[in-house]
Amino acid sequence: MIALLFLGFSAGLPFLLVFSTLNARLADVGVETATIGFFSWLGITYSIKVFWAPVVDRLKLPLLDRLLGKRRSWIIFAQVGIAAGLYLMAHVDATAAPEMMALYGLLVAFSSATQDVAIDAYRIEVAGERLQAALAATYIFGYRLALLVAGAGALYLAEFWSWQVSYEVMAALVGVGVLTVLIVREPRVNHFAAAQDIAHKIEQEASKRTHLNPRLARLVGWFYAAIAGPFLDFFRRYKELSIAILLMVAVYRIADIAMGVMANPFYLDFMGFSKTEVADVTKIFGFFMTIAGSLLGGVMVVRYGVRRILLLGAIMTAATNLLFVLLAQYPPNLITLAAVVSADNLSGGIANVALIAWLSSMTSASFTATQYALFSSLMTLPGKFLGGFSGIVVAGFGYAEFFLVSAVMGVPAVLLAMFMIRQGKRLDALAPRNKEGGQMKMGSDELSSDPIFI
Repeated sequence: MIALLFLGFSAGLPFLLVFSTLNARLADVGVETATIGFFSWLGITYSIKVFWAPVVDRLKLPLLDRLLGKRRSWIIFAQVGIAAGLYLMAHVDATAAPEMMALYGLLVAFSSATQDVAIDAYRIEVAGERLQAALAATYIFGYRLALLVAGAGALYLAEFWSWQVSYEVMAALVGVGVLTVLIVREPRVNHFAAAQDIAHKIEQEASKRTHLNPRLARLVGWFYAAIAGPFLDFFRRYKELSIAILLMVAVYRIADIAMGVMANPFYLDFMGFSKTEVADVTKIFGFFMTIAGSLLGGVMVVRYGVRRILLLGAIMTAATNLLFVLLAQYPPNLITLAAVVSADNLSGGIANVALIAWLSSMTSASFTATQYALFSSLMTLPGKFLGGFSGIVVAGFGYAEFFLVSAVMGVPAVLLAMFMIRQGKRLDALAPRNKEGGQMKMGSDELSSDPIFI
C-alpha cells in the first residue's frame, strides 16, 4: 500500500504539467489563445494508450528487464522520459519556440501514459483480489496529492520564482517514483493469466486446423488474446447495445473536458486573477471539493444504483458549465469563483465515481486491462480532440459563448444515460459477473489509473 501511494504520486505528477498547468504557463507568457487550445491535443496521448498497452504488457526491455523485471523496468523507463521531457520544457521559451514546447510536452505525455499502463499492471499483479481495493485507494490518494503539487505547487513556484524553476522542480520530483521502483519488489505472480491461457488455446487450434508453423501459430494466439479477444468478447456479449454503450462512454465527459482546456486562461487572462489566487481556489480548495464529490458519489451509487447517479452526474456536469457563463458576466470575485469551482468539482467527483463503477461492471475478468483501456481511451479522446478547437471558439466568440457551447455538449450524455436506465434489466443480464459466475467489485479492484477518472 505504501508503494502504491508513491507510485500514484509518480503517475499523477506529469498530467497537469502538460494540461492545465501548461495552459496557465502559456497564457502567462503571452501565447495566443488559439495556440493554447491546440496544446490540449497533447492529452490525446492518454486517450490512445490502448494501442501500445499490449507492447508494454508483453515486450521485455533489454537489460532493464533482467535487472528489475518486466513491470518495474517499464515504469522506470517511462519515468526517465518524463523527467527528461519536463527538464527540457523548463528551458524552452514558449513564445519563441512553441513547436519545441509541444514536442517536449509530447515526450512527457507519451512517457506518462506508458507509465500509467505499467503501474496499473503492477497494481493488479502485486497482490491478490483481497487487497486490490486498498491498493486502489492509496494509489488514488497519491495521484490526488500529485495533482495538487503539479497544479497549485507549480503555480506557486512560478509566481514567486519562475516557470523555469517550477518545471525544474517538477522534473526533480520524478525521483520519488524512481526511488520507489528501485525499492519495491517485482510482482511474483500474474493474477490475470486468463488471457495467456486463451492465447495458448488459440495457438493450438491454429496449428491443428490451418497447419501453421509454430511461430505463426504463436503470433495468432498472441494477437487474439492481446488485441482481438477483448473487442470480440465485448461486442458478442452486448450485441446491438454495444454501440450505445460506446457512444455513452465517448460523450459522457465531453462537456467537462472541453471546458477544462480554457479554464486557466479564463481565470488568468479574462477574469484577471493572480496565479496564487487561482492556485488557492481551483487547486487547493478544489482538491477537497473533488474528494467530497467522490465520497458523496460513492454513497449515492450504493444507495440509488449506478445508472441513476450516472444520469445525475451528466446533468450536473452540463449545468455547472452554465455557471461559468454567469461568472463571465460579472467582475472578478474570489467568493463567486469559489462557489462555481465548488459546484464544478462536486459534480465532477460524482460523475467520475458513477462512470468508474459503470465501466467496471461491464469489464470481463478475462480481458480486464484491455477492455478498461478501451473504455478510458474512448471516454477522453472526443473531448480532448474537440478541446483543441476551444481556443478558436473563445477567440471568435468569447468565453461566455464557449461555456454555453460546452454545456450543450453535455446533452447527448444525458439522453444516453436515460436510455441506459430503460435498458437496465437487459444490461444486468448481460453483465460479465452473470456470464462468468463471479461477482465483480464495482469501483474497487477495477479502478482505473487514467487521470481523467481519478
